[in-house]
Amino acid sequence: MDTSTLDILIVGAGPIGLACGLEAQKEGLSHLIIEKGTLVNSIYNYPLNMTFFSTSDRLEIGGIPFVSIHPKPNRMEAMEYYRRVADSKNLNVHLFEGVEHMEPEGEEYRVRTSKGEYLARHVIIAVGFYGIPNMLHIPGEELPKVRHYYFDPHYYFRQKVVVVGANNSSADAALETWRKGAEVTMVVRQSELGSIKYWTKPDLQNRIKEGSIKCYFSSSLTEIREQEVDIQTPEGKVTIPNDFVLAMTGYQPGFSFLEKIGVKLSEDEKRYPQYDPETMETNLPNVYLAGVICGGMDTHVWFIENSREHAIKIVKHIAGEQHVEKE
Repeated sequence: MDTSTLDILIVGAGPIGLACGLEAQKEGLSHLIIEKGTLVNSIYNYPLNMTFFSTSDRLEIGGIPFVSIHPKPNRMEAMEYYRRVADSKNLNVHLFEGVEHMEPEGEEYRVRTSKGEYLARHVIIAVGFYGIPNMLHIPGEELPKVRHYYFDPHYYFRQKVVVVGANNSSADAALETWRKGAEVTMVVRQSELGSIKYWTKPDLQNRIKEGSIKCYFSSSLTEIREQEVDIQTPEGKVTIPNDFVLAMTGYQPGFSFLEKIGVKLSEDEKRYPQYDPETMETNLPNVYLAGVICGGMDTHVWFIENSREHAIKIVKHIAGEQHVEKE
């Protein structure tokens, strides 16, 4: 057990968690960043060839330049950048250490992890949403052939692949696996494709139009079996042969952790956590939220480029309190 008291303990070593560490460092506040996976774990789990919507300057943290040779940086460049930031600034990061429990102890918080215990005056929760997939809740979803994460298209060479979803991840999975030799069928609940990168959408529309990729609109997957799947379409049930299902149905934040420690959530389906937008402080004193977690189920509201400012707001508020205490 670490017996020293930290000024700030940060849960999550994604870009926003790292940004919080950088701001704490600038203010001379002791910090520790705890991450249950690897550094920028969500980005690591993105598809191998993923390209960001944002330009590199919008992904920068702490004023440290992110130089890319592409108009929009890719996954590999982002991981290189955030690794270099953590190393060059000597951020205090503990990886593969999950937070298990947190409770108040006087004016501080005791945080128990899979590897130790810590005391902290302030806690920042900067966890993402990529760890908990939205399930289909249909028979057969538990089969090994069903994947909620898509990584490398080569794996699906000459396989019959069903891609569920209508947005970016679905479009990328469908196009990339098709180009690597898969027979691809898309199942889209809506009547048309959703929000897709402007350089990807026309490509997918043309592949669907020419019949290279089969797409069932206004349809849903209803059952998955070892060698086939059922699709409910406007014309009735269709059964097709199938080897793999890529369920690109989105992800959700770890609400159970927030509820467990006492952060209030809205009672509707959005599950918005309670916090002050000026300081990012929750209903728990000295506990703050940063990044995508602030949007509840609206996981497309906050991105790296518009939530990196959370780090500045939070640490400015903490540093102001510390200054008042010293006076």
